[in-house]
Amino acid sequence: MTIPGTALPPADASLLKRETRAGVTTFATMAYIVVVNPQILGATGMPADGVMMATCLAAALGSILMGVLANYPFALAPGMGLNAFFAYTLVLGSGLSWQGALAAVFVSGTVFVILTLTRAREAVINGIPANLKRAVSGGVGLFIALIGFKNAGLVIFNQGTGTLGRINTNYFEDPALQELLPFGVSFVTVGLALFGLVITAGMVARKVPGALLWGILAATAVGIPLGVVAPDDWSLVGMPSGLGQTFLQMDFAELLAFGLVGAVFTFTFVDLFDTAGTLVGVASKADMLDKDGRLPRAKRALLADSVATMAGSVMGTSTTTTYVESAAGVAEGGRTGWTAVTVGVLFLLAIFFGPLVQMVPSAATAPALILVGVFMMGPVSRIDFKDPVEAIPAFLAVALMPLTFSIAEGISAGIVACVLLRLISGRTSQISPTLWVLFALFVARYFM
Repeated sequence: MTIPGTALPPADASLLKRETRAGVTTFATMAYIVVVNPQILGATGMPADGVMMATCLAAALGSILMGVLANYPFALAPGMGLNAFFAYTLVLGSGLSWQGALAAVFVSGTVFVILTLTRAREAVINGIPANLKRAVSGGVGLFIALIGFKNAGLVIFNQGTGTLGRINTNYFEDPALQELLPFGVSFVTVGLALFGLVITAGMVARKVPGALLWGILAATAVGIPLGVVAPDDWSLVGMPSGLGQTFLQMDFAELLAFGLVGAVFTFTFVDLFDTAGTLVGVASKADMLDKDGRLPRAKRALLADSVATMAGSVMGTSTTTTYVESAAGVAEGGRTGWTAVTVGVLFLLAIFFGPLVQMVPSAATAPALILVGVFMMGPVSRIDFKDPVEAIPAFLAVALMPLTFSIAEGISAGIVACVLLRLISGRTSQISPTLWVLFALFVARYFM
């Protein structure tokens, strides 16, 4: 079985079975995005059924392109962190409409295609200090986790500060507390989120494939008798709908009036390093890197990522990126593009489970967000905190993303601090041309 232009597995039953099994494993570990993405983007007013279908189509297209163009077992889908920036920073925080935010995603995808074809994308990746790249991953992880805690009711936002949601021990004695916890948080919502967190974390600890997805499903099932999940009917499968409400809804005029550079740059910057880090990290586990530590056919892999981002924005979802969960399929023996193609086909089948997705409450997906935050904190352990010139910019990037509820602010502060501290300490030789350009752009942004 082959696909033109690739070296997919031959018609050998054992190889085909291995690659297909690897694809199923990868899909199971990342299928939570089909549930989580509509909820995050739905906070902007986007129709959840349209976002769900757009999510599946973008993931299917990106994964199949990765398999066909690059022959790698890497799967793609709308990225966590990037969807949070889309919803909570651009739309809810800055006032841009979701149509304008989709336009920003489309432009960033176009920029990706240009950068990929000219190899400038590789130059930008090489020009940013490694510690700052790691800090961006950690900061985005904390930002995602904060959203999860908020959706679960475990962290409550009060005027001027935040506080920890808590379960009153007198719950069973006071009927009034059976409805609400302090600060208006539903007892059942918090309890369901805690249950989901314990169950999901336990499965992650035991390395259960698809732990995040199984955790979401378990919490949803428990939520039915508790009244948190109250479907109009019990249909789990239905014909796709809603895409017409998000398809071709980009508003470029509003994006230009809002400010093109800031929005597009953040999408571009975050996905740039997220994709590069995922490709290199997963490829190294599969022994796919060459003797110089580079990924063969990287240009094709990056092109699949870029085209999927553009297509995803057209259909109605945030930036599509390569998923680190691809490592699960690699661990199952996936080595060729057939693994990625299998993932793409499964995302196409997931389109028909819209009614099931709409049943899932935010309390059931909150644990997945919290644990994704845990996974993204890994690179922070490799930051050199003994060197203040490296530690301070990294800390500012990590801390300010969740504290300001903005990925863009964390990136800006990290790069500006990085350049200033290297200037002050006399380490100007460590400031790359790329850093100088980014520094100038961010300083100009602050003044504007």
